[in-house]
Amino acid sequence: MFKYEKKLNYPVNLKKKDLKMAKYLITQFGGSNGELAAALRYFSQKFTMPDAKGKALLNDIATEEFGHCEMICTMIYQLTKGATVEELMNAGIGTKYVEHGKALYPTDSEGVPFTASYFNAVGDPLADLAEDMAAEQKARATYEHLIDIATDQDIIAVLLFLRQREVVHYNRFKELFDMYQKQGY
Repeated sequence: MFKYEKKLNYPVNLKKKDLKMAKYLITQFGGSNGELAAALRYFSQKFTMPDAKGKALLNDIATEEFGHCEMICTMIYQLTKGATVEELMNAGIGTKYVEHGKALYPTDSEGVPFTASYFNAVGDPLADLAEDMAAEQKARATYEHLIDIATDQDIIAVLLFLRQREVVHYNRFKELFDMYQKQGY
């Protein structure tokens, strides 16, 4: 069971409107290497892990990834708050506005909607964990690219926190992978 604390894993308090950065950040919500894909991947895979340790780890990280979705969405909301339709159009997110208004909708930065084909679950613990490690590395790389283009230190601080969590997740998956490999799975 989940316990929801009404606070983010890391504080998000962005003060400046930045529609272009919001457009780029949306990919970490609904893009192929984003937080939603990770959360659903790990949640789906946990059921076929061979022991309670694996099930618990995937469930815990899936839950954290949902929290990261909330952080990304909070950032996007704060970066677009008060934006006019004209500003949205000029920032290249007019199509999103036409389809969804100012609602947050999971897409990548080009507006391609989220799809379950972004992740897989095959029921083999080593194959699934190998995919999970790759997913964490791709998310880490995406956060590094976002950090490279960010200019606001408040945005960079949140992105650095999220990037570091990808590293931690990778390491936990690698430990589990190595354990299962030694056990002959």
